[in-house]
Amino acid sequence: MQMEKGGATLEEGLGGGGVVTQRGKLCRRCKETFNSSSNTPSSCRFHPSFFVCRRHDDQKRYYELRPDDPPYAAKFYDCCGAEDPEALGCTTDFHVSYDD
Repeated sequence: MQMEKGGATLEEGLGGGGVVTQRGKLCRRCKETFNSSSNTPSSCRFHPSFFVCRRHDDQKRYYELRPDDPPYAAKFYDCCGAEDPEALGCTTDFHVSYDD
């Protein structure tokens, strides 16, 4: 039998004693599940900026990428210049949960 208790899952054993195990949290930056006890400054890899699209000839105005943008638009991460939307993040830091 499992019971919730303050952000952890309490599992009852056969002898009636409880064993507390931590439940993972979802990181809002990289979307990975993590445990607070193993969260380090290099645990999370993410892009701190948006995947954007330069749509104008002047190449100075930036816009977030939209599904209806033309295929010739320059699309990239504004933080590092990576052109693949699935590129590994260019920054590492602690995981941040939606509860924080």
